[in-house]
Amino acid sequence: MSTPTGNDVIDVLTHDHREVEEMFTELEQLGTADVERRQKLTEKVIIELVRHSVAEEAYLYPAVRDILPDGDKLADRELAEHAQAEETMKQLERTDAGEPGHAELLARLMAEIRDHIAEEEGDLFLRLRSAASPEQLDELGRKVEAIKKVAPTRPHPAAPDTPPANKMMGPATGLIDRMRDALSGRGKD
Repeated sequence: MSTPTGNDVIDVLTHDHREVEEMFTELEQLGTADVERRQKLTEKVIIELVRHSVAEEAYLYPAVRDILPDGDKLADRELAEHAQAEETMKQLERTDAGEPGHAELLARLMAEIRDHIAEEEGDLFLRLRSAASPEQLDELGRKVEAIKKVAPTRPHPAAPDTPPANKMMGPATGLIDRMRDALSGRGKD
């Protein structure tokens, strides 16, 4: 994924959302044709979604808890959505693009992610932008960009999703995932 020009966390995460949506659109246009491209693009979507989710769990949702009056409720809802999507990604990762069931799992993941994005951009981001200072948003953006570089690239549904455990385990798990990706060629075009 390319990097947005600003460091504002909302801009960074919205940029990620647009790039994932572009990949979803390409997958929908492929349909069941070109199984090899479909497999590679599915892997790329999972890699980007996992990195994005880890960054949100490490920095965005703790900030939401601290800054917004009903932040605990909002963060808990977002974490539940992440857990559901991560389970779907894990199932999808175990299914080859040519196998029956792959298209259904992919459609489920797209629906889950699109709903999640709509909620974040239509509610959470707007509320956070009005409640947080530009400096807070910029600092969060820098932290999110930094952790995405070391975040895991594979779904780990049993991994902790709240600080401090996720911040400690994430980079180590990320290193192992990136080593596995390098050896297997996963995520490369």
